[in-house]
Amino acid sequence: MKSLQIKCEHVFYNPPGVYTDNLKALQWHRLSPSQVCKQILLWKEAQTYPLFSLLGEMEGHMFECVNQAAVHEELEDETRRLCDVRPFLPVLKLITRNCGRAERILDSKIGVLIGKGLHELDALQDQEVKDFRSKMKRISEEKMQCMQLMSWGEWLRSCYSMTLEAGSLENLIDKHEGVIKITMHYDQSQVSSVNLVCRYIRDCLLTNESPHLTLVHCDVVKAMFEKEISTIGSVLAWKTSNPPLPLPPKKRLPTASTLFPALQLIKGVLSFVYLAVRAGLFHGTELLCKTAVSSESSSRSEHVWNKTLEFDIAVCDLPRMARLCFAIYAVMDKVKKQRSTKNTHLNKYQTIPWVNTMVFDYRGQLKTGDIILHCWSSFPDELEEMLNPIGTIQTNPYTENATELHISFPEYSTQPVVFPAFDKGRGGKKFYIELKEIMERDPLSQLCENEKDLIWTLRHDCRENFPQSLPKLLLSVKWSKHEDMAQLQALLQIWPKLSPRDALELLDFNYPDQYVREFAVNCLRDMSDDELLQYLLQLVQVLRYEPYYDCALSRFLLERAQSSRKIGHFLFWHLRSEMYMPAVSVHFALILEAYCRGCIPHIEVLKKQVEALSKLKAVNELIKFGTIKTKTKQAHLKEAMMTCLRQTGFIETLSDLHSPLNPNILLAGRCKYMDSKMKPLWIVYNNKLLGGDTVDIIFKNGDDLRQDMLTLQILRLMDLLWKEANLDLRIVPYGCLATGDHSGLIEVVSSADTIANIQKTSSNMAAAAAFNKDALLNWLKDKNSGDALDKAIEEFTLSCAGYCVATYVLGIGDRHSDNIMVRSTGQLFHIDFGHILGNFKSKFGIKRERVPFILTHDFIHVIQQGKTSNTEKFGNFRQYCEEAYLILRKNGNLFITLFALMLTAGLPELTSVKDIQYLKDSLALGKTDEEALKQFRQKFDEALRESWTTKVNWMAHIVAHPS
Repeated sequence: MKSLQIKCEHVFYNPPGVYTDNLKALQWHRLSPSQVCKQILLWKEAQTYPLFSLLGEMEGHMFECVNQAAVHEELEDETRRLCDVRPFLPVLKLITRNCGRAERILDSKIGVLIGKGLHELDALQDQEVKDFRSKMKRISEEKMQCMQLMSWGEWLRSCYSMTLEAGSLENLIDKHEGVIKITMHYDQSQVSSVNLVCRYIRDCLLTNESPHLTLVHCDVVKAMFEKEISTIGSVLAWKTSNPPLPLPPKKRLPTASTLFPALQLIKGVLSFVYLAVRAGLFHGTELLCKTAVSSESSSRSEHVWNKTLEFDIAVCDLPRMARLCFAIYAVMDKVKKQRSTKNTHLNKYQTIPWVNTMVFDYRGQLKTGDIILHCWSSFPDELEEMLNPIGTIQTNPYTENATELHISFPEYSTQPVVFPAFDKGRGGKKFYIELKEIMERDPLSQLCENEKDLIWTLRHDCRENFPQSLPKLLLSVKWSKHEDMAQLQALLQIWPKLSPRDALELLDFNYPDQYVREFAVNCLRDMSDDELLQYLLQLVQVLRYEPYYDCALSRFLLERAQSSRKIGHFLFWHLRSEMYMPAVSVHFALILEAYCRGCIPHIEVLKKQVEALSKLKAVNELIKFGTIKTKTKQAHLKEAMMTCLRQTGFIETLSDLHSPLNPNILLAGRCKYMDSKMKPLWIVYNNKLLGGDTVDIIFKNGDDLRQDMLTLQILRLMDLLWKEANLDLRIVPYGCLATGDHSGLIEVVSSADTIANIQKTSSNMAAAAAFNKDALLNWLKDKNSGDALDKAIEEFTLSCAGYCVATYVLGIGDRHSDNIMVRSTGQLFHIDFGHILGNFKSKFGIKRERVPFILTHDFIHVIQQGKTSNTEKFGNFRQYCEEAYLILRKNGNLFITLFALMLTAGLPELTSVKDIQYLKDSLALGKTDEEALKQFRQKFDEALRESWTTKVNWMAHIVAHPS
């Protein structure tokens, strides 16, 4: 065991500055917490030194180390083991503990939990960050104080709230000495109200599964409540925060001035090139006026202009959310041409860095003075005017290697210039029937100038007759005219509330106006917890579009997360999984910190999950490294993995654990690894409550699961829409959760096998297995008999119809026989969604998949119950498909909106609006239902006619992957 050197700096309070510096090597087991080392080893040793009595109380000291990020970290939380702390060197320094220990321990836990030390946020010289943290801390303290005043019943409803259906037995919750807890993994709520139990039982009956319910005595719940309140009381500081300072006297925007930012210099760019800067003012993606271009500059290291860029727009006409976008580029025809054919493709302008900044700050004040902007080196293709208005407004945090752009905003007056409040008002009413055709278009349809003028002229008729047309009205506003902006803001005050689904579109990048986004968030408040969870993935992603930390969307998500433990759980992981991205790390860290401060009892649960994932990642990397180094000894890897998992530190971390994928299920510890490239771990979760089933979950390290998350979310939404229309197609949207940089968890569907395995077990020859049309039906017969077989075939028929339509609409590719599975109950489902939106695999320029969706003859053989003459069953199947397709068409705008909100997430196959065009084409938006149905029927016939190509692909796959 490696020894740990502890530098003991014994600080004496009297006289000041006197200390003893003793360096001693102490043997300390790496799995021991720092408190054990301090108490048993260090303090016992210190008693042998002179002046020990002057050292003071042991609790007044703590250790400090240099962590993996080369930053000094104070180990306030002394329950952490050294293996979890992971110091850069095995050296710990004993320091004096400052006052406010409870708060410092909380800060330490939050820093470890969110993946970013709070000292990093403290070090940011950004007034917006400081104000946001101060405000959120004050709100969180108030939230915790209110929780301390709750009864256990109020706490139960607050943290585990569920919307009760009309006529449900709500009063029984208070009348009986018990609450109902669901032990199955189907729903993620631990403590539930009666209507959820009814839904759960209904779903169990539909799937012929036995429901598992456990009656938990109220004393157990009260103990949980008292433990959480005790946790809050131990860390909560009862103090009254000072209110924020008032804004300085407001001065209305100048009416005749023009915006003149001064360009000063650039540092850290290529030498010996001629550089120029292009700047543009944008509102969303709309360019407000002509771009401004600097003169050309040549220098070895610093390019200096000291010139003013002038924009043809009055300051009074600037929208509140106007952003200034810069692009720095080299003028290539003035660079010494290199004698190489490789450079013949270069354009005249070669873009280098880019950066964006808001014109108004988070307080609504027009920016003034000198600003240093650290640019981003990456650059998307096909940007208008070489600018990137959809990019982040955060500057590059890696300042050492980033290009610096120095700019200066002019001083307009001695007082800050504040964006003015709007005046309420409304105009007259008109009616034009021509609006109806425009308003029914999908979100991707472009509006011509005449149509925009018509919509704006008839804006009051839009409000009365087409309230859902608000997005199109916003696209018709001339954002460079402050009169139009004032009228729109007044109109928003009387605009009817939109449904939450319609309001989601208003959070797109095209609608940056503060009042519009506040209106959208106000509409979202009508969402139930379940509905909010359905769209939480997109709501987290559109935080990227928010220019300021303190915004309506951030506050809304925090309010709902701190009121529902389930929402808080998934909000935490959606944010935590992207903390490695520099463009959002500060923003997401601030929200995570605010959530943790407002939900202190949840910290320990989440902290253990983070530690468990860290352990699993270490095991996975051990296996991958062992595979590379010892290819001939792979048989020993399983034994090595189990030896690792049996260590005390792993057992403690992985025992009694709430899974991040599903907060109901607890880890059992039976693990193995899969023999694929990334060596994913197969871990087993077990519900310890009586009757609970085990659930297998795959831990992946090296694969980006966010695209799978999006696809499964859309499948879940499709299932919901079909059920709302009384069509249950037995979809299996299994759980999937990204937890970090190319890592995450996938739920394994129980009692299921792949089509490939089913076919291989039915044939002695791999090449012939794919063509055995009886294999699938015989497998179902082995698993079911009598009425159960009829039920399984019906389940197969419904689920096959659902996935045929879903994979066609979403353009899901790579559908080989290992990516399609069947449960023993008959449900067919698809897995692994690495190719979507029509990005089908190809080889040598030839598409490997030539059918719109998978519908092979062995599927038809099952649907027809093995009888070729059973056309009635096939007719029912076809009817299911057509009905499902028309239901999705009615909600086409919603699907387009959800994908559009994910454009900046960095998904490999969703990078531009062109990718979303596939949805518009597959749903035949813009056509009548009759025309769309005709198109789908043609695709259906094509899938059936060309299914032989699918079988050939499956044969090639089975031959290439025989095991």
